[in-house]
Order: sequence, then structure tokens, then C-alpha cells
Amino acid sequence: MAFLKELSDPLRTMIELDAFTGLRRGELIGLRWQDVDFENLILHVRRPLVAMVEGAPKTEASLKDVPLDAQTAESLFNWRQHSAHQAPGDWVFSSPHTRGRQPYWPGTLWQYYGKPALKRAGVTKQVSYHTFRHTFGTLLNANGENPKVVQELLRHASLKVTTDVYMQAVGPQKREAQGNLVRLVRKGAVSDVTPS
Repeated sequence: MAFLKELSDPLRTMIELDAFTGLRRGELIGLRWQDVDFENLILHVRRPLVAMVEGAPKTEASLKDVPLDAQTAESLFNWRQHSAHQAPGDWVFSSPHTRGRQPYWPGTLWQYYGKPALKRAGVTKQVSYHTFRHTFGTLLNANGENPKVVQELLRHASLKVTTDVYMQAVGPQKREAQGNLVRLVRKGAVSDVTPS
């Protein structure tokens, strides 16, 4: 994620948090400081915001707590120190334009700061907040994590959604799987299998 260096806050911290937790965009901007447990390194997902309106969670599983690694927590803590709105009930990504009454509009931040940063970093693919959620699931899979753990981290109600949509095999994984099969067959370990 070299393009993170091209970003300034709050978008840099938003993207880092998104990429390393797999939060949905509405959950990301729906965070209040009281939802961040720095001591236990946990995010409490309580509310998504869609078009700046607080809504119901997508599923019951969506309300599960999200672990927060120490480095990402440090970035979030540093953002809090620079934010004008640090009270427990304040939005984590409070907009100074609304005097903290609302969070930043994520689409506006992405349009004015995210897209130009991608361009400066030489990234030509279509990228959005949801790209980081998909990448989170794909990289967990590529790292050999248990699919049930990936489902829990993404807070999906169904393992099928996780495996069908979010856990794409990457090139090296496909090559390794194919190579394993070829070695197995060539060693004669599968001698009684006939082609169908």
C-alpha cells in the first residue's frame, strides 16, 4: 500500500483502518471514539452510516467486535491527538465543516484525495473503500488463514459469502495448488483414478 504515503489524514488513517480490519465503509465512518478500546485493542462496531443516516447493521454478525492490531491502533491514537473532536461521543472521523456533528463524507474524501493519491502512486485500477475489504479477505486467504476465521473477521453471516465473494485465490496459490496436484499424480499416488 505504497499509495498511503501519498495520503494525508484523515483519509490515510481511514484507509489503514479499512485495510487492516475489513470494516465496511458505513461502519468505518460510523465509529465514535467510545467504540475504540485502545487498552484491549478492540473496535466495537455499533452503527453503520449510510448517506450520513444511522442505520441498522447489515446482519447480526456485523455487530461483532473487531480486533485491532497495535500498529493500526497507534495510527488511530495519533489521529485522535490531532482531531478537534476527541470526546467519547465524537465521531472518529468528525468533519470540521460540520463542527463535528457529522463525520466526513467518505465519497468526497475519496474523490478529492484518494483518487489523486492513487494516480500519483501509479495505480491505474478502479479502487474504492470496498476494495480494501475485498483485499483484506483475499490476503487472509492467501496467508492460509482458516476460512471460518476469515468469515468471523469479515463478520459475514454465512461462510458461503466469504468463500464465494471475498476469498479469491491469487496467482501463486493457484500455481502451488496445480503443482501439488501434478506432483501427486506424477508420483503415482493417484494410480486408480480414471479420467471421466
